Amino acid sequence: MSAAVAGAARLRGNPAVALTVRSTAAATLAYVVALWLSSQPAPLTAPLTALLVVQVTLYSTLTTGVRRVNSVVAGVLIAIAFSALVGLSWWSLGLIILASLVVGRMVRVDEFVPEVAISAMLVLGVTRVADTAWDRVLETLIGAVVGLLFNIVFVPPVWVETAGESIGDLARRMRRLMVAIGEELNRPTPVARAAEKLHEARRLDNDIADVDAALRQAEDSLRLNPRVKEALLNRVVLRTGLDTLEICAVVLRVLARTITDLAKQRPGEELFPQEVGLALQELLGHVADALVSFSVLVTTQATDSARAAEARLAAELAAAGASRERAAHLLHGVQRHPKQWQLQGALLTEVDRILDELDPEHRSRRLMEELDRSAIQQRERHPRLSALGEWAREKRPRRAG
Repeated sequence: MSAAVAGAARLRGNPAVALTVRSTAAATLAYVVALWLSSQPAPLTAPLTALLVVQVTLYSTLTTGVRRVNSVVAGVLIAIAFSALVGLSWWSLGLIILASLVVGRMVRVDEFVPEVAISAMLVLGVTRVADTAWDRVLETLIGAVVGLLFNIVFVPPVWVETAGESIGDLARRMRRLMVAIGEELNRPTPVARAAEKLHEARRLDNDIADVDAALRQAEDSLRLNPRVKEALLNRVVLRTGLDTLEICAVVLRVLARTITDLAKQRPGEELFPQEVGLALQELLGHVADALVSFSVLVTTQATDSARAAEARLAAELAAAGASRERAAHLLHGVQRHPKQWQLQGALLTEVDRILDELDPEHRSRRLMEELDRSAIQQRERHPRLSALGEWAREKRPRRAG
């Protein structure tokens, strides 16, 4: 029973499932409204337009919905003209596709240019008389209005939690890789095995791209959403958190490159003496745990949970700092391979960069810089609205004490 409930909760929190349900409902509602207002027995253009307009977030509906409506209306008008002049044949079909693609670029519907041709072909296939074709324009407007109102009345969910889960998954993958690299430091490591870790570190780029897409969707769900307070802060916290993990992923790839180079220079040997290898393994383990604690901190909404996550991060960073000093002291005493000290020093430098990125003070400075930059951009884009907000804050009565 609990597994079924958990599965249902995951489905409900899936953007694809939410978009499927919302699109189906909006298209059906648009068809019902079109049956009531239109004289056509099967006003299919209305649900078609609603299907194109409804998006997974209110912001994307409002921003892309206008271009989608323009593309459908342009296609319908082209179909009206062709139905009145030539009708449907193989050569007129080619002409209508050509005209639709050209007109779509002229009216600047951007990525929805193919939808101009699709709408024109669909309407031309069911419309042969110009008088009835004008009903398709009415159906298009009905579908557009229903689609827009549907997302305004039934506000789409906020996808911050989904983006947070993606950030957490990324941090855990990075942790597993870093722990695996640490295990190679106190045993003979074949070049092929070290290179495998390097390839895995490179594949993190694809994971980051997926998380970035989920985060963009979460950012869109926060914009213009009346149910969300402090939307700017939430967006900046998640975005700067992902930026930090992305930098750490790049450093982790460099670290894997360093281990691979050491494995090439020491075939069949341990990369480090046992005591040094164990110290470095312990250091990477603490850094790996700090990555996960950091992801929990930036994705936690509740204040108490955020404080606990911040405390865990501080503890992991303190433990990593102590392990780093111990590993550095042991490395300075290693003279067995003095020509390879550059690689050994590079390993500590890479760890230092990750620790610096995860440092709470460093993150606080970056967070404040991003908030200031976003506020400046907001004022530059909407100077009158910003001035009105400042005037309202000045006029607001202040409480004593």
